[in-house]
Parts: sequence; C-alpha cells; structure tokens
Amino acid sequence: MNVHGGDIYKYQPKYDFSANINPLGVNEAILMAARESLREVASYPDVRCGRLRNALSSKLQVPEEYLYFGNGAADVLFTLVLASKPKKALIVSPTFAEYEQALQSVDCEINYYELDSSNGFSVTEDYLEALTTDLNMVILCNPNNPVGNTISHELLLRILRRCAELDIIVVVDECFNDFLKKPEYHTLTPQLAEYNNLVILRAFTKIYAMAGLRLGYLMTVNVKLLAKMNSVSQPWSVSIPAQAAGVVALGQEEYVAKTRAYIKKEQEFLCEALSDLGIQYFIPEANYIFLYDQIDWYKKLLEEGILIRDCSNYRGLSKGYYRIAIRTRVENDALIKAMRKIKVELKQQVTKCNMNIRDYAGIGED
Repeated sequence: MNVHGGDIYKYQPKYDFSANINPLGVNEAILMAARESLREVASYPDVRCGRLRNALSSKLQVPEEYLYFGNGAADVLFTLVLASKPKKALIVSPTFAEYEQALQSVDCEINYYELDSSNGFSVTEDYLEALTTDLNMVILCNPNNPVGNTISHELLLRILRRCAELDIIVVVDECFNDFLKKPEYHTLTPQLAEYNNLVILRAFTKIYAMAGLRLGYLMTVNVKLLAKMNSVSQPWSVSIPAQAAGVVALGQEEYVAKTRAYIKKEQEFLCEALSDLGIQYFIPEANYIFLYDQIDWYKKLLEEGILIRDCSNYRGLSKGYYRIAIRTRVENDALIKAMRKIKVELKQQVTKCNMNIRDYAGIGED
C-alpha cells in the first residue's frame, strides 16, 4: 500500500498539513447539493454524467465529447493507462507516486527524468533529449507534486510538439492548476483541439475540497482513446452525490477567487516564518510548500499533534524532505509555534549535552 498524505484516520492529528486541500473547506452550496442528491440514491447514477458534462463543457469551452469522468483523478489515470497500455513511458522523479503505480499495473517499462535540487527540482530543456522514439507515453505534473513548481509554458509547448512528432501521448496532470496565480497561462486546455496526443488530467478534489466525494476528469480530442477508456472502465463510477456536487462547484467562481487570494497571503506568512526558522524551502507556486531540513519534522510535529507529509518515500528523495499544505491562519500559526518550540527544545538539548561533555572532561584535572 502506498503512503499518502491525509491519513487522519490512523494518526488522528489536531491539525492536518499532509493533504493539499483548499484551506477554506467545502463551500456550503456544494455540501447542500450533495446532501439534497441523497434523495435520489435509490437510482443508479447517470453513467454519462450528463448534467456535469454539460456544465463543465460550458465552463471550459471544451466539447462534451472530449470529456471523461471518473471516481477521482487516480481512477481516471488508471483507466487511461489500462486503455492505452503503453509499453514504455517517461515520468519525472520525484513526482506523484500513482503515475508509476498505474504504469506498473500494465507492466510498462518506465524511464525516469531525474530532477535536481540544485535547480529547484525543475524540468529543464534537456527533458527534450529524453524523448525517444521508443516511448509511448510521458506524464508530467504541472505544478509538480511534491515540489510545487511549474514547467515553463514555452518548454511545455515544445515538449508537446516534439511528442506529437514522435507519436507519444502526453499526459499533463493539472490537478493543482486552480491554485496558481495565473492558471489560464499554465493550462494546456487551449492546445487540446490542435494535438490528438494531448491528455489533460484534473480533479475537483483539491480546489473544491471534495476529496471524500471522489470526482476527477480527463480532457482529450483523441476519441479512439476515450472509446477505449469507456470500454475498459466500470460503469457508474461517479456517484450521484459527486455529480450533483460537481455541477454546483463549477459555479463557485467567487469561492475560487477568494481561495487564491487567501493562499497567496498565507503562503507569504509561512515562507517568512520558515526563513526566520532557518529552514530551506523551495519557492512555492501552489497551495503547499516543499522544504528540506535535518530535523525529523515529521516525527517531532506528530508528537505535537500535527501531521505533515514526509516525502522520503518519493522516488528521488531522501530523508529530510517534507511537504506542508497551506492551511488557515489559525492552523498555520499553530504549526509555526510548534516548530519554534521544537527548535528551542533541540537547542537546549544540545547545550545541555555540551555542558555534560565539558564537565566529564574536567573530572580528575586537579
């Protein structure tokens, strides 16, 4: 079983910083829609997700037939891989673990583009050199998880064009796109109609705080791929409450705008506090902060009732890398106070240890 953030059931923390969910929580209108839909649960869900499909098509200006819905983005990803059955794929490292798991489920050979801490774990132009003729699929996360940085839009377009020339499917995970300052600049949605090899993966999970309802979707003009996905997937994978909540969520533009403004403010607060604590962090672009420190922050903070994401199980990362979600000011303040307390206690322990060493060394000197 893979280790993920958000395991509040096992640890029951006072504060959860391990899952990157909208800190403002579920909008009341979304909750009401899900609640009201329970009156219909005696019926099967709409297998086409008709109302949701129409609403999303109108919002994104994408034809309805280019959309595929599933029980969360992970479900959509696994169905995509099962349908396309790539023999060889390229993913970056570190990145979201489910890409590797999904590819391994169909015995796909995987190449890894290793990201480097010296340049902030960024995808650079040499990625183009990793695009070889024997590849069937590449998967990119933009912004990347757990680092929280984006790929240059110009580079992303060059990657897309090169993959089109080589007949490689490009899967771009944009699940955190809505948290970016300029989401419309970073998305590849405008390129959908032009590239038959482009697949965009998204979810309602993060921005609408709907992780427990499970609702994700995919966009592509590759109708053959979509038909194959429909043929290998289980029917009724999107529940009635999830569909109802999704329709209402798409109309919550003020809520999303408020979220972006709130994330920006709290991002600045946390980054300044981490700098004051002398902790190295990587400049965040999304709703989480990736950091490195020699202190075992996962263990120490858990003792304080705070759960963060230990990233040492990500391929390409070692002990010392952590990810913290940007939460409410009350939660963020509690996190920083706990970290300051831990730093003080560790400093006192070092001072006491040094004094004991000096005392021991002085025995018998007279």
